[in-house]
Amino acid sequence: MSTSVNINGVEFQPRLLINGEFVEASDKGTFNVVNPATGEMSCKVPEATEDDTNRAVAAAKAAQPGWAALDPAKRGAYLKKLAALIREHKSTLHHLEAISMGVPVNHFFHADFGADELDYFAEAWPHIQGQSSVNTPGYVTMTFRQPFGVAACIIPWNAPLYFFATKAAAALITGNTVVLKSSEKAPLAVAYAAELVAKAGFPPGVFNILSGHGLPSGRCLARHMDVRAISFTGSSRTGKLIQEEAAKTNLKSVTLELGGKSPAIIFDDANIEQALTDTMSSIVLNAGQVCIANSRVYVQKSVAPKFIEAFTKRMATIRGGNPLDPQTQMGPQADEIQYKNILSYIEEGKKSGKLAVGGKGQLDERKGYFVEPTVFLDTPEDAKIMKEEIFGPVLNINTFETEEEVVAKANDTEYGLWAAVFTNDLSRAMRMAKALESGYVSINCSSPSIGRDLPFGGYKGSGQGREGRLHSMNHFLEIKSVIIKLDEKASLQWNM
Repeated sequence: MSTSVNINGVEFQPRLLINGEFVEASDKGTFNVVNPATGEMSCKVPEATEDDTNRAVAAAKAAQPGWAALDPAKRGAYLKKLAALIREHKSTLHHLEAISMGVPVNHFFHADFGADELDYFAEAWPHIQGQSSVNTPGYVTMTFRQPFGVAACIIPWNAPLYFFATKAAAALITGNTVVLKSSEKAPLAVAYAAELVAKAGFPPGVFNILSGHGLPSGRCLARHMDVRAISFTGSSRTGKLIQEEAAKTNLKSVTLELGGKSPAIIFDDANIEQALTDTMSSIVLNAGQVCIANSRVYVQKSVAPKFIEAFTKRMATIRGGNPLDPQTQMGPQADEIQYKNILSYIEEGKKSGKLAVGGKGQLDERKGYFVEPTVFLDTPEDAKIMKEEIFGPVLNINTFETEEEVVAKANDTEYGLWAAVFTNDLSRAMRMAKALESGYVSINCSSPSIGRDLPFGGYKGSGQGREGRLHSMNHFLEIKSVIIKLDEKASLQWNM
């Protein structure tokens, strides 16, 4: 099997980027990447070893003092160059994500959004500010905001290029050096982006990029004593493991954006057409492989028959297709593991709820990991498919009568990433926004409608910390307090 990919007649070979050099894995190990729409092999990708990971961290540690000492505007210039290169090579990146994890090209926002994030953080350095005070008589006090040192970024497979850009950009502009690990499910676009990092001229060791599985490279980063900050987006299970490893070693700063079981709540005074469009788009986007997808929909009983009839009819018309075809509405699941996992949840759902639409996999007939958009009705709130994140095009519709009832149902989960409310009653909307245990609440819209300057993150098991344009840099900056004595006679008395 080839270690390269042919893109419009041009051969691309994925490699690791360590200390400014493109290399194979130290043990020559690779893993296979399969096109989920066809089941055919795309190529082999280097599997970073523990030695490779250690070398990347060592390179980042050696490069960090010089990078931190650089004028931040000059650090930003590298990010600007990378953003321009990503835009220039957008069609190639589209192709690679389509054959790696199946995202349709007409849904591919990752390159544009990622480039925008790089541009933003390139100019965000003036916000790296401390504070000063003269509130202590005879002293001046101040704080410094300084980089941690080496930052690890472990990114998910469902929007890899976006997370590649936004996590690395925030870490780099604040003076940290980076070791970034892509997901084994979607390594190709990130590996190509590594080529663009080199073209942008980043100094050796500043931005290192690895491909591989959680074992060994991901665990090595979580345990590494020279990694001082780690940012992870992915499953709650893996996030907990990273937190444990960090706690057992050097108590590195950990930011986690994890899973969701996001409710959409539709009241009888809502614009039903808008609610239909938004909730369906939310669960179909990226074949439901989105942490903020509305996988639980609660409809007030008086409008439930109308909503359910229209929703199920529309969902039945959605067809999966070749992700390279601009007309495709929904792509395949990312790989065989994801495909089988979703089908197992669907079988569980058939035992507890009423199957209204879909419910089948299409691997046998289509040779790809396609799952029919699936809707269940009247599923008990304690059923497995109501409690656990499925991460596929599977949605449950239940009904409610009162605000109090639906708030209790919506909050009865260990997740708290996103919630959507559809109502034309402003007071009710604000009551709901306050009552829902969720890091993000949208009113009369749903995911992925995100305010660019809002913090993003979850309550409860959906993570810790907040990311976003005004927030991500905080995760990569230590706070140091400095006190300067000006008056020799001044003294500080502790009140015991």
